[in-house]
Amino acid sequence: MAEQTPPYWLLISVLFSSQPLTPALAMTLHEAAYELYTRGEGSREVAGDLLSGRVTNLRKDMSLGGIAGPAFEAEIETERGSGMVRFMLTRQGLELMKAQAPAAPSRPKYLN
Repeated sequence: MAEQTPPYWLLISVLFSSQPLTPALAMTLHEAAYELYTRGEGSREVAGDLLSGRVTNLRKDMSLGGIAGPAFEAEIETERGSGMVRFMLTRQGLELMKAQAPAAPSRPKYLN
């Protein structure tokens, strides 16, 4: 049985959004931010059927009550217009994503 992606509300915590976020938009932002986080990159473009824009890694951790994680900002363009989203990847979500990541292929012990 294939593992399913955890629900978006476990993966991402939105601090501010000038546009209403659907689950699909939240997952798109999560995927871009998770890529930035794992690769240590600063920003990347996002584009799809639902939005276009840029996600930026703020390179700092934030906490809000019991939720903490790395912070991101996105300038987006949707069918409802342009907007800004500030959010964080949750530590719980990062742990879940890490647990689901495919294991790196192991090198053969012997070459012959």
